[in-house]
Order: sequence, then structure tokens, then C-alpha cells
Amino acid sequence: MLAQYLSSCKYLIFMEVMIEVSARHAHLSREAVDCLFGENYELTPKKPLSQPGQYLCEERVDIVGPKFTFKNVAVLGPIRKNTQVEMSITDTIKMGVKHFIRESGDISGTESCKIVGQNGEFEIKEGLIVAKRHIHMTPKDAEKIGASNGQIAKVVINSQERATIYDDVVIRINPNFSLAMHIDTDEGNAINYKSGIKGEVLL
Repeated sequence: MLAQYLSSCKYLIFMEVMIEVSARHAHLSREAVDCLFGENYELTPKKPLSQPGQYLCEERVDIVGPKFTFKNVAVLGPIRKNTQVEMSITDTIKMGVKHFIRESGDISGTESCKIVGQNGEFEIKEGLIVAKRHIHMTPKDAEKIGASNGQIAKVVINSQERATIYDDVVIRINPNFSLAMHIDTDEGNAINYKSGIKGEVLL
């Protein structure tokens, strides 16, 4: 069925992209780190992530909502200007909060929550989001397929028993990026995600 759809549409397959699932995590500001772990505390890198300069930290936090608390949630570094918590829609339902599907950094008017660390607590009035699925690429990658920053693409994922076409995929272009598509755990489960799976970008 997927092959029939592709043969009938006007899109062309331009680029293969690695699919990565991003589980719930927190990005912390300097103020948040100070409150959660102590003044002038420095986050401890545990392992690098696929995007250059980004890393999983040794530190963990609890994310507290009206109905449920997620414990031992990953912290990603380095420190950011604003604190942001990223979860799946299923997570927000369990917590008892509204979900706002946003691009990273677009947190105005989104949900609040409390973050608990080993040394204290930090409340955010906004910043809990469901990350909009997106593709990281460099300007060189974008030039190959004629893509522009913020453009919306479709991605064909030929996963076993759950072949899928994801629409509304935002292309994000930056010289410091590495080519990869990021989806959340709900989206990963929907495609029967396995490590190493790839998608084909349609523009």
C-alpha cells in the first residue's frame, strides 16, 4: 500500500535520514541548575548525543505534575537560556497537564511543572512541551535537496509491519547540526522503532 501511494503522488524521494527517538528529558537554565544542584554547579557529561555539542548528563531530575511524577528523568546539556521539559502526549496525559506541540525553544504559553533535583526544586510557569517532529540538517545537506529552514517535509518510514508516512516534519538547518530526524516515544512506538531505522525525505 505504501509503495502504491508513493507511485501515485507528486513527491520525489530526495534524501535518506536516520531516525532517532527522543525520550522524555529536561534542558536546564543556569538558574534551574543552581536551584536543583547547588550554586555554580556544573552538569556532568555522561555520553555525547548525535547532535554536536549536545550530551546526556549524569544528573537526573523528577518532573512533577498534578496527577503524576516522572522520576529519574534525563537531563541534557549544555545549559540553555531557558528551562524546557520535553515529553510525549502519553506522558502529559499521565501527568494531568495539557499538551502543546511546539518546536524546541517555542515555549510561550505552554504548560508549567515542578522540577526536583538532589539539592532543591525549581518551578517553571511555562516550558513543558511535546516536541514537534523535526529533521536536523546542515546547510550543505539542505542544498542537496533544495530545502529551506522551517520547511515542512514528509518522511517515509519502511519499518517492519508498521510502514508509515509522517507529515508535518519541520526541517531545521544549522551549520552545527548533524543529519537526523527526531521523534518522541509515542511516534517511535507507532512505527515499531528499532535502532538504525531510516526514513526517506519527501519535499
